[in-house]
Amino acid sequence: MITEKKYITFTAAITIVLLFLFSYSSEAQEIKASAKLDNSSIQIGQQAKLLLSIQYRVDKAKQIKIQWPEITDTIRKEVEIAGQSKIDTVIPDKNDPYQFIQTKTLYVTSFDSGFWAIPPFKFIVNSDSKGVFTEPLLLAVHSIAVDTTLAIKDIKPPYEQSYSWLDWLKDNMYVVYGTLAAVLIVLITIYLVRYFQKVQPPLVVKEIPKIPAHIIALEKLEKLKAENLWQEGKLKQYHSALSEILREYIENRFKIQALEQTTDEILYGFRNAAIDDESMKKLKQVLILADLVKFAKEQPLPTENELSLTGANDFVNGTKREEASPAEKSDKKSPQVQ
Repeated sequence: MITEKKYITFTAAITIVLLFLFSYSSEAQEIKASAKLDNSSIQIGQQAKLLLSIQYRVDKAKQIKIQWPEITDTIRKEVEIAGQSKIDTVIPDKNDPYQFIQTKTLYVTSFDSGFWAIPPFKFIVNSDSKGVFTEPLLLAVHSIAVDTTLAIKDIKPPYEQSYSWLDWLKDNMYVVYGTLAAVLIVLITIYLVRYFQKVQPPLVVKEIPKIPAHIIALEKLEKLKAENLWQEGKLKQYHSALSEILREYIENRFKIQALEQTTDEILYGFRNAAIDDESMKKLKQVLILADLVKFAKEQPLPTENELSLTGANDFVNGTKREEASPAEKSDKKSPQVQ
């Protein structure tokens, strides 16, 4: 039979060999994985924290994808996992934002006394089957000492305790107060609703006449002109605002989803619209120049900037639809007296 001393010696030897075998693969990598026990010696049923971590560096030329080892409810049949935390990613050095550490805590326990070797955990990096390994660990689990000189005693019976409805009220006081408060709120709400239904007169909703789309667009174009954006070198902001004003006008006037479409899609949407060729030409010039400034860093001439604003005004004035006011509509409906 193997004595406990020989078993400890044998287990320690295996652990040293494993440490030697896996230390090379871990140290040779830029990516380092580690496993640490906060307490390598516990009693049966106690828990120890096993901290897993992997350190790596990310740069623009090389992306890192870490696949953690699959962790079940046991590491080996003698060592169980009572719980585990989520994976946490931190930057250890604020001066080096490309260095990362991922950590995860396992709560391990055992109900068998002995010295149990915890094998290395394997991390897969960028689908490389070789992987990166942590160092193996040794967990010592000791049995609880029992004084055999003492006599065995019977288990104490449970205490009997009376439980009345007053005790129930004390234990559920929040439930009672919550129920009373809910009933009181319902009663007050019913009373207030009935009271205001009797007192308040019916609400009269006054219809606010809708401002025509061309009025809104022309006012915004005039405001944009007064801001002098392109004169101050803010070309991208100027042409973006000009394009947005026209797109909003097109959406309100022609019901084309211009705010969500590209220039080509907007121009295609006008294929069935009844507008003149000159207006379409000016719209196309304004939108295409705005796209070149925003996306191709075009630097238009001062005359081109002014022509874009003029073209936008001409397009709105050339396609506007005059809407009669409520008073004018009523005058049209009433018969004329001769």
